[in-house]
Formats: sequence, C-alpha cells, structure tokens
Amino acid sequence: MRAIGGIWSWRHNPLRRGTDLVEAWVALSALVLILLVAPVVGSVVGALAQSALQQSVRAQHASRHEVTATVVRRATGSPLDVDPETTTGRETRTRVVADWTAPDGTTRHGTVLAGLRTPHPGDRFAIWTDGHGRLVARPLDSATATTHAVLAGFGAALFTAGAVEGARRLVVWRMVRRRHARWDQAWERAGPDWGRTGAGS
Repeated sequence: MRAIGGIWSWRHNPLRRGTDLVEAWVALSALVLILLVAPVVGSVVGALAQSALQQSVRAQHASRHEVTATVVRRATGSPLDVDPETTTGRETRTRVVADWTAPDGTTRHGTVLAGLRTPHPGDRFAIWTDGHGRLVARPLDSATATTHAVLAGFGAALFTAGAVEGARRLVVWRMVRRRHARWDQAWERAGPDWGRTGAGS
C-alpha cells in the first residue's frame, strides 16, 4: 500500500524526480510479485515434493519389511543409543545380539538396536529389514513425507519472496548510487566559489 500511495502522491508533485517514480513502481512490482508469484512457486514446489516423497514412501514400504527379532544377549560394552529414525529422535535403544528370520525364510544373526530398556534373552522386538534380512532404516511414513513437502513449499515461497526483495533493494541501491554520482558531478561543476558573494551568474 505504501508503494501505491507513493506513486499517487508523486504523480503531480513538482519536486518529483524521475527516479522517485521509478523507485515507487519498483516497490509496487516487488509487492505484487511477492503476493502473487511467491505463493504459486511455493504451491508448485510443495506439490512436486509431495508427489516425489509419497512415491518414495510407497517404494520403501514395498521393499522394507518389519520382522520380529529375539534377544540372544545384550551386546557387551555398548551404551544406550538414540534412534535417529524415530519421529521424536529421543527413543532410547539398547544394542543387543539377536536372531531373526528374513522375509525370504533365511535365519539371520547379528547386533541390532532394540527398543528395550532392559533386554533379557528371549525378549522379542520389531526390526526393519530388506527382502534378504539385511537391516535397513524404518521406512518413511506418509505424514512425515507430507510435513517435509509442506516445509519445502513454504521454504520455496520464502526464498522467492526474499529473492524479489533482494532484487528490489539492488535496483534501489544502484539508483541511489547513480543519484549521488550526479550530485557529485553537479557540485564539481558549481566549483569552489559556489555560495560566495558575487560568484554567481
């Protein structure tokens, strides 16, 4: 609104410089771009991210399998770890030696992180594996994918708005530098005697 008011107030002002009007139009154009283009860019990026992430969710759920592992013993000398794949990132897990059966029917044995505070031999817990029983990370869930897509769209909209505002500031900065250069040239033409009695025309 300030840009529109600036254009209107400078329209017939005798003190108006050409750069004042250009500056007001640049500000108005930047405002329109921020209000119209940035949301569109954010929506497009968010939709593309949502499509790609949901496809990844489907692919991960198709290739990863939740199986039940059985604790053989607690792994020696291993402290409690934090599982980075959990939604909160604060679920403590204990490193244990366990057995599990792969989706292809083969028996597996190895050290894994169990969501058990005090694991005992025979305790059962869930792990994620590929089709051959190799440990993999928990697949991405649909809600988390949607959250990432929304954040990507919001970030794209903010980036677009920032780029437009940066371009506006750059244009205004160049205009101000040019204006100051013209003032310096005018002062140089006026000479050192400007303002002295009898030194004028």
